[in-house]
Amino acid sequence: MRLLHTSDWHIGRSLHGTDLLAEQDRVLARLAEVVATEGVDVVLVAGDVYDRAVPSADATAVLDRALTRLRSAGAAVVLTPGNHDSARRLGFASGLLAVSGVHVRASTPRLDEPVLLADEHGDVAVYGLPYLEPEVARHELGLAEARSHEAVLTAAMDRVRADLLLRPGTRSVVLAHAFVGGGVASDSERDICIGGVDLVPASVFDGVDYVALGHLHRPQSLSPRVRYSGSPLAYSFGEAGQDKQAWLVDLDADGLADVRPVPLAAPRSLTVLTGELEELLADAAHAPLEEHFVSARLTDPVRPADPMRRLQARFPHCVHLEWTGGAEVTDGRSYQERLAGRSDLEVAGEFVRHVRGLDAGSTERELLGRALLAAGRDEVAR
Repeated sequence: MRLLHTSDWHIGRSLHGTDLLAEQDRVLARLAEVVATEGVDVVLVAGDVYDRAVPSADATAVLDRALTRLRSAGAAVVLTPGNHDSARRLGFASGLLAVSGVHVRASTPRLDEPVLLADEHGDVAVYGLPYLEPEVARHELGLAEARSHEAVLTAAMDRVRADLLLRPGTRSVVLAHAFVGGGVASDSERDICIGGVDLVPASVFDGVDYVALGHLHRPQSLSPRVRYSGSPLAYSFGEAGQDKQAWLVDLDADGLADVRPVPLAAPRSLTVLTGELEELLADAAHAPLEEHFVSARLTDPVRPADPMRRLQARFPHCVHLEWTGGAEVTDGRSYQERLAGRSDLEVAGEFVRHVRGLDAGSTERELLGRALLAAGRDEVAR
């Protein structure tokens, strides 16, 4: 049996306020192409299907198209909710969807009921563990004191292993959404730490043939059988240049046979550009980057006028701007100490210099003084 391990689709997410639904639609269509060309039997989606608990109508339409394409390409689908999803909303009509080959495993009390799929070697039991919020899951799992991710996932896996004992010879796959020890985070995941007890040891998942993890957006292997697929798109500029992929997983008669990456080309790459504004606008070497999502870090000693509009004239998908040229290093004194003995006009003038990198002119100082007088700060006029 051949499986395609994916996770963290985050349908509906934006990049610095820019809608990514078109890019998400394209990369999810690529998954259906992989299913068709590689002969994939089952697609696994390990949580964070949507980016928010109440997705928009446009986001649900993207998911609808993605699932339809995957089924049309010939694969069954097993998906679970992550910490961004609402398990109850994602699980709506799961019984009807299962009839069509889309299996949504969103119920914590029923997490030890696998999706049973068969090949020429027999059954494969696919257990979908929804994201387990400790304070909620401990009640659903009947745990009196457990308040950590490790405790609730251990209890969940104990149930899975108990069910597997009743299925001798059955190969097994688990989907889980968690921060597992040894994994490397990016800067686009939402923190799932509850009192510092978010980390889960990989040994919690002992006893199954393959563990398809979600939550961390960087693809990585914690062991040959425990892996993160990562997100199919980069969702922050900290992931710029990161290769995205899914895992192609083969099971034979004895269990895990082979795992290999399947590259997922970005519909639109992310690029960070650093330099002075005029330099970024004129440099011919940046021509191949003009259709990328761009984050610009300007090093001009004085803040340029209207920089975003000018950047977007060349880089229409520039979505983030940071000016670093006028940054000041404080001398270690507190804010109160730095203001001591200074007039309001002096403080306002320093603010102008801080945000612009240039002192206020005489006319500007006059206007600032008049504004402070109008606000009742008449001592500045003396």
